[in-house]
Amino acid sequence: MSASVIGVDLGGTKIATAPLRDGELGDSLLEQTDLDDAEALVEQVVRMVGEVRGGAIDAVGIGVPSVVEFDTGRVVSSVNIPLKDVPLRQVLGARLGVPVFVDNDATAAALAEAHNERLELVARDLVILTVGTGIGGGFVLGGRIYRGATGGAGELGHTIIGLALDGDVPPPKGFPTPGSLEYEAAGHALDRLAAGDAARHPDSELGRMHAGGEKVLGPDAVKAAQEGDPDALNLIERWGKRLGIGIANVINTFDPEEVVIGGGGAKAGSLLIEPAARVARAYTVPGLGRRTTIRLARHGVRAGVLGAALLALHELESSTSGWSYASRERSDASTTEVGR
Repeated sequence: MSASVIGVDLGGTKIATAPLRDGELGDSLLEQTDLDDAEALVEQVVRMVGEVRGGAIDAVGIGVPSVVEFDTGRVVSSVNIPLKDVPLRQVLGARLGVPVFVDNDATAAALAEAHNERLELVARDLVILTVGTGIGGGFVLGGRIYRGATGGAGELGHTIIGLALDGDVPPPKGFPTPGSLEYEAAGHALDRLAAGDAARHPDSELGRMHAGGEKVLGPDAVKAAQEGDPDALNLIERWGKRLGIGIANVINTFDPEEVVIGGGGAKAGSLLIEPAARVARAYTVPGLGRRTTIRLARHGVRAGVLGAALLALHELESSTSGWSYASRERSDASTTEVGR
């Protein structure tokens, strides 16, 4: 790992950038995401990379909460950031003067979590759910990133966990649709839960904040729960149970070695993971998941930026050998097609 790279974790709320040199991830630079428009956001990324660059670099990896066409680095669609149809690999490559590799942020985080602290691959079949502004998903299957036919695999936040079907199937209402994992369990969902509980329970910690004119948000609920407020504890448990249904869907579909919970939501720690794992086990088909570990991200909130840096490192090193995650996937697809 002699190359010097920079990882960028571009989220709907925050951006983190950090250098990876000699197998060590440096300190992260954190800023709130500039959501004004694509030009302003690109400018922010370029500036932040420059601030952590500290000398010559060989490549930059960036994870974005979007569907990405990996070969070209074009953002196909994006819900939480203004980058739809932006050829990000080309734009940033021209501005930074080094190769740039762009992928879904949860895919990058999955790559990080498949590696231990020494950056050795230790999990060949892993699924990550990143709980932040939205909910993303990423796969490492058979020791390799899995992106699907169009590069968009992993949109686990848009799996349905609670659609009302008493009558006909309701028409879709855009994304995230009510009843989806993202709508019911992402950061915005926790905000709604916290605000509702604050209004209903005026004697609780959140209720007192609400009565004082403060805006009550999800992080306030997590803090109050960690301090032992019973109403907040109940709220976080309900949030975790919702997430557990999504985890059960993951296990029933992939039967992986590990299901990892990352993103800002993981800061809730055991208060989130305990009810989530309990419900997930209850809804997992008997016989599946016997070897599945459900855990918090070992790299914490830095999983995204580390994964982006690892992506750049792996793609850069593989370009000289002719092997890459992308080229291997295309090769596998071609072999399957011929076999048919």
